[in-house]
Order: sequence, then structure tokens, then C-alpha cells
Amino acid sequence: MARRSGLGKGLGALIPPEVAGGDSALQELPLGSIQPNPNQPRSMFDEEALTELAASIRELGVLQPVLVRPAGGDRYELIAGERRWRAAKRVGLPTIPAIVRTVDDTTSLEQALVENIHRQSLNALEEAAAYQQLIEDFGLTHDEVATRVGRSRAAVSNTLRLLQLPPSVQRLVAEERLAAGHARALLGTPDRALQERLARAAVEKGWSVRAVEDAVRESVQHADAAAAAGERPAGTKLRPPGLLELEELLAEHLATRVRVEMGAKRGKVTIEFATLDDLERIYRAMTEPPRPPSDA
Repeated sequence: MARRSGLGKGLGALIPPEVAGGDSALQELPLGSIQPNPNQPRSMFDEEALTELAASIRELGVLQPVLVRPAGGDRYELIAGERRWRAAKRVGLPTIPAIVRTVDDTTSLEQALVENIHRQSLNALEEAAAYQQLIEDFGLTHDEVATRVGRSRAAVSNTLRLLQLPPSVQRLVAEERLAAGHARALLGTPDRALQERLARAAVEKGWSVRAVEDAVRESVQHADAAAAAGERPAGTKLRPPGLLELEELLAEHLATRVRVEMGAKRGKVTIEFATLDDLERIYRAMTEPPRPPSDA
């Protein structure tokens, strides 16, 4: 069963008493008592993303509650959080943390989450999970999240990127054994097995962020050298030099996950977005000229 202890302040840090009480309540509900919303506009869920979320839940537990309303008897209907509900079912959890509301207005919960991001001392992974909930459950864009929490879009984007790390590395961040800066440095390589090895080494040897960056760079250079010497294992594809850096720059500029693939004759860029508003934001970022610097 997924563990929920040792993860900093946890759910209580994000759900204040005024939201958890009154006409709402934070509970552990049986997964089988919750049914999806028949009016859910999203009918398709990315299989790879669900698999990654399930792996994270297996390792860390459910970091953010789903939002439900009573549906008669002991049944509840999802208002928000269907991805977490589906992933928890895959893992085989018997229950899931849920906020039960007697109305379907989510505005007060959104405001409470934003307020508690400021008010509580959250670890980096809890903060990333809170941002992700604002995006997924309340349809906010990265820009809107940044505005609401008073941070730059780049800061929000960089924090969200922590959720791309393997679950074992996320746990080290959640337990504050690995700093967010170390974790972001690991994203310099797409090799998840290498990320895990270097994360363990950083914790065991007390590496600085610069040491992690150097280790990632040396590993990438070694892979390049091995490929040039004909040592690349059969069936593996080496990404061209500079491709990862360009991928990171695109992800930073667009404030979302970007994947760049290059073949023999053509390449492909995959840009992820959460909602239609988020897609419009990405379009503006790609087409509008940069704003001139302020004189102030």
C-alpha cells in the first residue's frame, strides 16, 4: 500500500479548517464508493501520464485530495480529480483522500489552496502537487497559477517539472533529503535510471547542486564519447548534442513539458497542454513578440 507518512505537512497543510469544516469535510473514502462525473468533458486520459501518476501514488501516496459531492446513500460523485482517482484504482488503494462538498462550487477551495501555498511551509513536491491541482482541477493556466501565488511563470514551471522525475526521486524530495535544486539538476538528463542513481549518490555523499550538474554533464559526455567510439548498445538512439538544451529552453519559454525527437530526415516537437486556455496561452507565447523591458 502507498505510504503517506513522512511527507512533510501533507494534506492538512493545504486544506484549512474553514474549508475542511462547515459544508465540506476531508475524509478517506472507499474508492468503490466514488463514481465519475457523467458530465466530465474529458473522455480520453493519456495512458503514459496515468501510468506515471500511478507509479508516483504507489511510492508517495495521494498528495492531493479529490473533490466529490454526495450522490445518495453511501455514494459520491467526482467534481474534480478523476486522474488521481483512476490512478489510485490502478494501484489498488482501498481509499482515497477526498473533500466532500454539499455544493459543486469549487471557488472557495481554489482560494484556500492558493492561500495555504503562501501560509504554510510546504516542501517542493507538495508545492508542485498544489500547482498541478490548480491546473487540473480548476482549469488554471500556468500564467494564472503564477499570478495567484505571486511567483514568476518560470518558477511555477520549474517546480512543476519535479513531477516528471521518477517516483523514488520524488520521495527523496518529499522527505527533504534531496533539495529542489538538486532535483532540477537531474532533469538535465532524460535517462530515468541515471536520475535515480545520481539522486541516491547525491544523498549519500552530500553533493552540492553544482556537483549534481557536473555528474549529469559528465554522464552525457561519456554517452556521447561512447557513441562516437562505436560503443553505443544496439537498438539505442543517441540524442544529438544540444537537442536536450533546446528542449529545455522550449519548455522554459512555453512553461510546459516539451519533447523533441529527431530522425534521419525530419524531426517532431511534442508540446503538452492542460486545457484549451492553456493551449491559447502557448499559442500566444509562440506568436507574440516579447514585451520590451520596463523603464522602472
